[in-house]
Amino acid sequence: MAERSPATRRTLWFVLTLVFAFLYIPIAVLVALSFNEGGLPTAWSGFSLKWYVSLANNSAILSAALNTLIVALVSTAIATLLGTLLAIGVEMRRQYGRGLEALIFAPMIIPDIVLAIALLSFFSMLNLTMGLHTIILAHVVFNLAFVCSVVRARLKSFDWSIAEASADLGASAITTFRRVTLPVILPAVIAGALLAFTLSVDEFIIAFFTSGAGRASTTLPMQIYAMIRFGITPEINALATIVMAVSIIALTLSQRLNRGIIGQ
Repeated sequence: MAERSPATRRTLWFVLTLVFAFLYIPIAVLVALSFNEGGLPTAWSGFSLKWYVSLANNSAILSAALNTLIVALVSTAIATLLGTLLAIGVEMRRQYGRGLEALIFAPMIIPDIVLAIALLSFFSMLNLTMGLHTIILAHVVFNLAFVCSVVRARLKSFDWSIAEASADLGASAITTFRRVTLPVILPAVIAGALLAFTLSVDEFIIAFFTSGAGRASTTLPMQIYAMIRFGITPEINALATIVMAVSIIALTLSQRLNRGIIGQ
């Protein structure tokens, strides 16, 4: 491969710098203004943590945070279990067509608005009362494909003859899974769970369409949307900063685990 000239490298670095600036300067401004003492979202008047204290005393935000945590934890647990079992079942089969691949990964490809309308129609057809339970079910559908893809990436390098040898030695299917398969895929399962948790915390469109009326089923993204319609305040910046920090931590942990999976 021909070596790039210094002028070409400088141009590429300049373009790369512009792209990263476009992506991350608005986020940096949001974080900085969340510590702004004044009430104006665009004028800096001094450092203060009062907007974070205000969040802690806001009952609507605390209720939305609790709902988000419940939805994220429950949907992550269910999606991780089902996604892991689906990945094992598909990889054990070893021969599968493109149709099955399309069915598994459809929720990842379909636009959120289309999936949200489809789930809303399905729940309405079943006469289900909308609430946290319908948001949880919707997030399970959304997250299952992501968990499955992460676990399958680890299973691609798994030697199934080890599991077969365990069965030949008299171990039951449950014992083989617990003592042989699970220790190998556990990092991928945790990485998939962290990814599902992050997606569930951040998700707005599907939750908006499948939630019920009132505060009882309002999640944090929905609460932020309701607040921002009346203007951006430092309190919204503080709330967005906290949500972003949680997402970054979970994604960082997931990526570290994924690197370990790829390296094995």
